[in-house]
Amino acid sequence: MQTKPLRQAKTIDNVFNSAYWHLAQQDFTVNEIRSKLERKTDNQQWIDTVLARLVEGGYIKNDIDFAVRFSEIAFNNELGSGAIKRKLQQRGIALSDIDTAIEQVMDQQKVDAFAMATSRLLSRFKDFHATNKEKVYSHMTTKGFSRTEIDYALAQHPQRATLRSKLAVKADKVELKSEIVKLFKKGKGETLILQELKQRLIDVSDFEESVYQLSLSDEVDFYLSCKTQLAKKRYDLSDYKDKSKAYAYLSRKGFSSDQIKEAMTPSDD
Repeated sequence: MQTKPLRQAKTIDNVFNSAYWHLAQQDFTVNEIRSKLERKTDNQQWIDTVLARLVEGGYIKNDIDFAVRFSEIAFNNELGSGAIKRKLQQRGIALSDIDTAIEQVMDQQKVDAFAMATSRLLSRFKDFHATNKEKVYSHMTTKGFSRTEIDYALAQHPQRATLRSKLAVKADKVELKSEIVKLFKKGKGETLILQELKQRLIDVSDFEESVYQLSLSDEVDFYLSCKTQLAKKRYDLSDYKDKSKAYAYLSRKGFSSDQIKEAMTPSDD
């Protein structure tokens, strides 16, 4: 759908009226209003005159004053300096003006970024039952707080001990025996399976007992699996170098030395 062409200004008063209309909606920077007026007319003299009078009359703030006012409102709304900087840069304010404004407001208002981060975290998260560590950090980062500030805020939270990572939350839902069988079917040995489960923060306190029970029910057989994995390769076990490579390969797959030796021992048939 095509946008209806903007009616072009016929007089400088039309340019003034367009600027006033936009400023009635919200505050804009000088460059933002200039951009809007350039859609209304290509007469740069009119635009420059209008902008100069608007700045002189206090209708538009220069960039540093705009950044100061924006920072004041943002800090009062518990928005961190990172978000303020990002939003002002998006609006075309020079980084030097942004840094000056933020420093000035923080000094004048005695802004304590750590206390503000703590307050923001407590107001947003009374507890952590419905979230995880990654989501908390993402939310606080979006609101402009640094990693150090977030770490500090979390350390003050009364429910901090209940905050868990996404991986840990997911690990709680895992059934240990099912996961062992799943990894076994992928040709992984006992040692590698244990290592992967630990990396995924799965409770492995019953690992040995689970493997034993699965072995009794013939759901896993690491000796047979070791032979199967070796058979998939074309190692010449009569050659010392190939035999060493085969041993290293099976070891990386997580099989024990006994399992590997048996797999590499020629069968009588």
